[in-house]
Amino acid sequence: MAAADLLVIITDGMLRWLIMYFPVSFLDITYVCSLIMMFIPATTMNSVWLTVAFTFDRFVAICCQKFKTKYCTEKTAAVIIGTVSVLSCLESIPWFFIFQSKYIFNKLPWFCITKPEFYSSIYWTLYGVFHRLLSPLLPFVIILLLNTLTVRHVLVVSKARRRLQKDRDREKTSDPEMVKRRKSIILLFAISGSFIILWTPYVVCFLQQRIALMNDYSPLPPTVGTTAYLLQLLSTCTNTCIYTVTQRQFREQLKTILKLPLTLIRRSNK
Repeated sequence: MAAADLLVIITDGMLRWLIMYFPVSFLDITYVCSLIMMFIPATTMNSVWLTVAFTFDRFVAICCQKFKTKYCTEKTAAVIIGTVSVLSCLESIPWFFIFQSKYIFNKLPWFCITKPEFYSSIYWTLYGVFHRLLSPLLPFVIILLLNTLTVRHVLVVSKARRRLQKDRDREKTSDPEMVKRRKSIILLFAISGSFIILWTPYVVCFLQQRIALMNDYSPLPPTVGTTAYLLQLLSTCTNTCIYTVTQRQFREQLKTILKLPLTLIRRSNK
């Protein structure tokens, strides 16, 4: 998830703006900027569906104890990460063919402009709708459904365990298993909740834009769209930060990295 989110920041947060606001460079060659414009939705799609995969992983770990031993393994995680990454790239390949050159200088095409048929072709329209269904409309539905089922299961199990615990030991007030599940629930809702909150403005702007085009309504102000886009980019940062802050292993490794210069200095002095 951290690697996927970092790729989104590099492609969508850095390369896109380098192309838009910096002087002419090799990034403005049509083939290069078309490739970048293809990688932007690919990395975003990968980040979104890895969040869905993480939500499903937590759902299995909390709610499906029998299936947990088979599914929650490093091998399964590697297969899912690889499959999601490959499918995200394959789904985004058509974006490479949306653009054409604006100028040809010394037999080399420069700059990327959208082909006119992108706005008139029914095939591009269907692909655009399909792409938005995959990211982020369908993930919205899946994450909300899995979170609802997870909360329902936790509430039922909590009541049953409290009842058993009360019958066994009236003096014991804490249940280690429930404490562990509570931490897992907090992590799950922090990641999936931030994803939903930060992506919602982008989804609303997209739907409003489509409705405005179909019914000849006035579009939203550009500031609203830009703000929604920035919040969508912010979601790729928050997931990594949340996961790092809430996991003890990550905090210990971070402390080790921060202490490394002092450790090296002490060793050199010895």
